[in-house]
Amino acid sequence: MKKQRKIRYYSSFNEDFEKTKNQDYKLRANYEWIRTSKSRKLFDNLLYGFAWLVSGVWCRLFLRMRVHKSPELFNHSGGGFIYANHTQPVGDVFMPAHTTERRIRTVVSPSNLGIPVIGKLLPSLGALPIPSDIKRLRLLEKAIEKYISEDNIIAIYPEGHVWEYYSGVRDFSKTAFGYPVKMQKASYSLTTVYKKTKYRKKPKMHLYIDGPFYPDCSLPFRERAGELCDRIHKRMEERCKEGDCEYIKYIFRSEKSE
Repeated sequence: MKKQRKIRYYSSFNEDFEKTKNQDYKLRANYEWIRTSKSRKLFDNLLYGFAWLVSGVWCRLFLRMRVHKSPELFNHSGGGFIYANHTQPVGDVFMPAHTTERRIRTVVSPSNLGIPVIGKLLPSLGALPIPSDIKRLRLLEKAIEKYISEDNIIAIYPEGHVWEYYSGVRDFSKTAFGYPVKMQKASYSLTTVYKKTKYRKKPKMHLYIDGPFYPDCSLPFRERAGELCDRIHKRMEERCKEGDCEYIKYIFRSEKSE
């Protein structure tokens, strides 16, 4: 008997299917986005290197990840930003690190730090949690500016919540594109596309890296982030057409009652 395909119903693109145990986790008052301790930075570098090696094997063997990019990508001086669709609860933490030789830092929801055991390690792996108060947003921005100046790549998932194996691209938060506009840095799109396999039920994962995209300086400053967002979103929609698999079917909630 053929196993029925998994179906998920949603009422908006903001639906959260992957809630953590400590979903309402709050950052401590003295949280540091920039490590100052030499011993702490050494630990972070060692853990990052170990995680890079292990996750590379895991992503390629179990997620069957394949990366498609031009060798000229990331060939500029200075850091940049990667904008990606959010389709893997665990894999998305590590996949951007296997698209470039540069160090990756990832902007994340603070709820990720509340995950038992691994949550405490995420800052060492490059996680940059978003604070809930506006006052500390400036501290996050300063950290991003510092890491960009050190040639790091900042990974951002502008869809917000993860939708496992989703085969399209959801709406983006345009505010997430303010950083490259303000800092005048390159942006790239990372599109995860799923393709059927002959002998396995789970599809292969193909990562397509496109760019660089730069803000359009001919536009008024306030319009640049929106235009950059639309341009990257359009490119990712085009990449999604190369997929041929819907491993998990997502249906708008109104269709459930029909």
